[in-house]
Amino acid sequence: MATKTGPQRYPGASRANWYQDDYPGDPMQVNVVVLHTTEGRSLPTYSGGSMAPNLTAVPDLAAKKLKWYQHFDIETSSRALANKRGGVETNTLNVTQVELVGTCDPKTHKKWTTAGQAHIYWPEAPDWALKSVARFLAWMHEEHGVALAGPKAWPDYPTSYADGGGQRLSFAEWKAFKGVCGHMHVPENDHGDPGGIDFSAIVKYAKDELDVNDDTPTPTVPKPVVVPAYPGRKYFTAGAVNDHVLKLGKQLVKRGFGDHYKVGPSRSWGEADRLNVRDFQKSRKELRGDADGYPGPLTWRLLFS
Repeated sequence: MATKTGPQRYPGASRANWYQDDYPGDPMQVNVVVLHTTEGRSLPTYSGGSMAPNLTAVPDLAAKKLKWYQHFDIETSSRALANKRGGVETNTLNVTQVELVGTCDPKTHKKWTTAGQAHIYWPEAPDWALKSVARFLAWMHEEHGVALAGPKAWPDYPTSYADGGGQRLSFAEWKAFKGVCGHMHVPENDHGDPGGIDFSAIVKYAKDELDVNDDTPTPTVPKPVVVPAYPGRKYFTAGAVNDHVLKLGKQLVKRGFGDHYKVGPSRSWGEADRLNVRDFQKSRKELRGDADGYPGPLTWRLLFS
């Protein structure tokens, strides 16, 4: 039996619709994320959880953000994929599944638009929605090692339905696959979602979040400030003792955000560190919406740059 590793709850996700207690699933070490679209405008009931993914992202169109709901642990098998007898494992093959509320069907998009029903048409999703998906994938990459890569073919719906675009992975390809794909790529499934979502933009935004893009021109003059590599969230949790905490604390003091230290920074992560990080996050408009006091890749980069 696989052993879960890393954090199992996506930060900020609601557990108001938690189904794991009723459908325990199988533990697994995840290396794949599958993206779906719900083809609806609100959080589905998933038949009481019997057809639920690990997470659902619900657009708050007025606030221009996605609200995340978590239904199963990151590394517990969920139930949103078809799995036929005698074929290949789908739900239980190291997969975290994400449903994006909205549609990939141009006919549905036209119908809802004509009726004045606000929604996201994912092939034309706004940047704020793509960036929210990207932040989740960046977290999955950082915490669970899921590769920020996927299939080249993301055909539009309805071409994508029933492998009309030739995008479906074979059994062997699926077993070997690591990274991010769509429902339309998974064998034993005929659905075509999420259609022509801008996967290349999502990957770019995820790499921007982690500062790992390698497609920017090399500057002719070396940057005067070298930002140390972000070590990962696991180094800044309760009980953590390491050199990264000390480095963070010294930089906070250097930048004028050390007010909560009584005797100065140390190698042990504590509430003073969190409060100082929160003060720094509140000082930057890029971070105010997520000022929880825990340094992520963007907080780290801005603090040291």
